[in-house]
Amino acid sequence: MKKKTSRNGDEAEARRRSLKPLMGLKPYVLGHPWVLSGAGAALVISALAMLSVPMAVRRMIDHGFVGTNGALIGQYFAMLIVIGLILAAASSLRFYFVNWLGERVVSDVRSDVFAHLARLGPAFFERSHSGEMMSRLTADTTQIKAAAGTALSQLLRNVIMLVGAMVMMLITSWELSLLVLVAIPAIVLPLMTLGKLVRRRSREAQDSLADASAYAAENLSAVRTMQAFGNESEVSRRYASSVEGAFEAARSRLFARAALTALAIALVTASIVGVLWYGASSVVAGEMTAGRLSQFVLYAVFAAGALAELSEVWGEISQAAGASERLMELLAVTPEIASPPNPVELPKPVEGRVAFENVTFFYPTRPDESALRDVSFVVEPGETVALVGPSGAGKTTIFNLLLRFFDPASGRVMMDGVDISKARLEEVRGLIALVPQDVALFADTVAENIQYGESHASLEQIEAAAVAAHADEFIRELPQGYETRLGERGVTLSGGQRQRIALARALLRDAPILLLDEATSSLDAESEQEVQKALEEVMLGRTTLVIAHRLATVKQADRIIVIEDGRIVEIGNHRTLSQAGGLYGRLAELQFGLEAAE
Repeated sequence: MKKKTSRNGDEAEARRRSLKPLMGLKPYVLGHPWVLSGAGAALVISALAMLSVPMAVRRMIDHGFVGTNGALIGQYFAMLIVIGLILAAASSLRFYFVNWLGERVVSDVRSDVFAHLARLGPAFFERSHSGEMMSRLTADTTQIKAAAGTALSQLLRNVIMLVGAMVMMLITSWELSLLVLVAIPAIVLPLMTLGKLVRRRSREAQDSLADASAYAAENLSAVRTMQAFGNESEVSRRYASSVEGAFEAARSRLFARAALTALAIALVTASIVGVLWYGASSVVAGEMTAGRLSQFVLYAVFAAGALAELSEVWGEISQAAGASERLMELLAVTPEIASPPNPVELPKPVEGRVAFENVTFFYPTRPDESALRDVSFVVEPGETVALVGPSGAGKTTIFNLLLRFFDPASGRVMMDGVDISKARLEEVRGLIALVPQDVALFADTVAENIQYGESHASLEQIEAAAVAAHADEFIRELPQGYETRLGERGVTLSGGQRQRIALARALLRDAPILLLDEATSSLDAESEQEVQKALEEVMLGRTTLVIAHRLATVKQADRIIVIEDGRIVEIGNHRTLSQAGGLYGRLAELQFGLEAAE
């Protein structure tokens, strides 16, 4: 086991030292060929303009200063002005194109990562932290912006400048060029070594920041619980500790990059001084003109500057490689639940028959403990069936399987005679409307929250759904009516109001199958009566499955399925089950007996 762990660690370390994760950005960069071509053309023109300056300087020194030909000097200076204007225009175009490309790539990556996350099933999020996912979606995508735009442009520009300058150095003086070529390995090898360290430190910094962001998001989303238990100081202390860890990782990365820059400048400066010393000696000896030496020195400065900037750009790209790797890891995750390659069409018109055939299921996080064992039942179209049993018996698991958040380990979940695992996933879920116990409302308007059930619904349809859910009256009393913006998670509404908006959302979907998960369990008597009245109207003509702990809400169900320890132990209606002396009878006696006593 230790050997395997070590091998996995070595593989992870090898990935961190590689720039291969950046190749995942290739489709995003190449997806804009015209911008890429414009940036490339501007880049080449600006580099060539810079490379032509030393030649003009050489001719001016060797010829313009000889005699009194002022017109020749004027021509050379005019040429330098033209070169400057070309350089300015090309540089501005390059700046626009490459930054546009960087922003475009980041936007596309963010959209694709979020769309991919939205398709991943609950099993993935049970193993992952939503706060870390948000860190990857924001901080990591920002990190790759430089690599996709500015850094990539600078890399190519400096490569052109380095190669061009070295070629011109050889043409100008091969003797001095040999001295430079000898110095290059002494410069490049240390830079490559430090570059690997920068990549490793960058990945560590991104991981630390993601941990801190995840911890903050988790606690701020539960701020009431945190404050109710007086944990503000402890949570703040732990977050400060996480932030400090992220700072230390960032400081280590910055130190590595600073050392990389210092080493590059020191080595390049030493090389230039050595070359200048040799060239000055050649001029004194009459073996080289002053103009030729000036030309060579300028090209050497260009080459040195390109090398120095390459070291800086290499650090940025190495840093972006760590962020890109984390994003590519997300995009590489395969959804565990997806439509089959050749889905089976559900019958038309849809009837809404639901059947479980010998279904057994284990949650991925609890592979040794079955949530359902050999469960079989049928719900006929238009029938109302209640699922009753102790907490953890498997009632919500039935909903999860019917919505195909998971697939059973064995057995089949059927809808109108079709195994839902063989049907198109979007079609299966499109036939189901869910009213959950914990209503998910968003910090949007009331109308937008209801419209979540059907994104293309008109305002008239939204209002009609609210009327049917007995929500229209209280909505119109809000400050801006349907345009009133709700707080995060709908904190400005009461429990009954939130449930009725959830019910309106389900009604707007107009699905033939309705799932009610403890829809009235947390409501007071008055709110429960309002919601129950709305539910009775909504359930007419729909296949309805109801999860309930309060048996008073399911007394009128056509059938009641009693579940215990993942198995069906009783099936019947309220009257027969109450007299059967089984689990339902004990629960009914306990609840109705207590209610009578109260």
